[in-house]
Amino acid sequence: MDLLTRTFDAGDSRPFGRRLRSPRGARVPLVVVTGFLGAGKTTLIRDLLRQPEGADTLVIVNEFGEVGIDDALLKTGGDATVLMGNGCLCCTLRSDLQKTLVEVLAERARGELPPFQQIILETSGLADPVPILQTLTADRGLASQIHLQAVVTVIDAVLGSRTLDEAPEARRQIAVADRLILTKIDLASDEAARNIEGELLALNPSAKIVHAENGKVSPQAILADNAQLTEPVYPARERGHHAADVESFAIRFDKPLDWIAVEQALELLARLRGHDILRAKGLLDIKGCKGPVVVHQVQHLTAKPVELESWPSGERASRLVFITRAIARRDIEALLDITIRLADEARVPLVETTTDD
Repeated sequence: MDLLTRTFDAGDSRPFGRRLRSPRGARVPLVVVTGFLGAGKTTLIRDLLRQPEGADTLVIVNEFGEVGIDDALLKTGGDATVLMGNGCLCCTLRSDLQKTLVEVLAERARGELPPFQQIILETSGLADPVPILQTLTADRGLASQIHLQAVVTVIDAVLGSRTLDEAPEARRQIAVADRLILTKIDLASDEAARNIEGELLALNPSAKIVHAENGKVSPQAILADNAQLTEPVYPARERGHHAADVESFAIRFDKPLDWIAVEQALELLARLRGHDILRAKGLLDIKGCKGPVVVHQVQHLTAKPVELESWPSGERASRLVFITRAIARRDIEALLDITIRLADEARVPLVETTTDD
């Protein structure tokens, strides 16, 4: 049996274990809210905590500076907040993220924290979210307790275009997002609003764009599970100048796929160019599976695949979204095509079996 397939096998008769209604199963959902300095992340989170959907939420704030201002603001709206301290989660404090999550889960189990049902991680405005996603994916023990629900990036409609020009962190924050929330839209001119939306689509054509009104959005704009959304996939378009260092694209397949072929293609891609795969995610129609198989990869790390009970949109079609750096779409398509074709020609079974002597 293939090593990765054996790792993913949960011992159930199905290749991916028991089918789930959602990818998280019994795990605690975690939403990463990122965005450049001053974009309005705290305002949106504070409003969410006032809504019924924000009840029983643990907010972890990654501060950058001497005083935890955001932490003080958020305490007015929630029962429990963990302030990570100075620095950036994606570099010097990455180990603290793991430690904090393990501690709060243990404290919840012991009754020392309120019984929170979801976690929001607000990153520093200067944070590159990719290493944060790596941390959540790499720790298998943590991954068994916490489910990365979505990455939500907040963008200032007035200053967004300038920020994209000057800050590569802001471009990566947008590129890896599942949803993009555009704030201060009422303060931006019509031309500025059209321009920033065009740049967002060029950087991340598969993400849903939501307009905030007076610092407010619907709770689901932040909390919704990415795998349960029917996200738009836009046709290829001319990329803006801001997208020079990242590219986002979706690849669709019109027939069921062999899991071993997909697994080996993704593994090869991770080994050769893992550093440049900022994120890959998708729903796959795998041979022998009733529901879609959810896949999620961050650089060279692949999360455990999960089979859902049913397709969220009713459309049974595989789609993989890639966010890459300096890797052309045609090269990834060629790798997937040749691997899938060779597997089909060889008639490789879904799961290899071994016979014990």
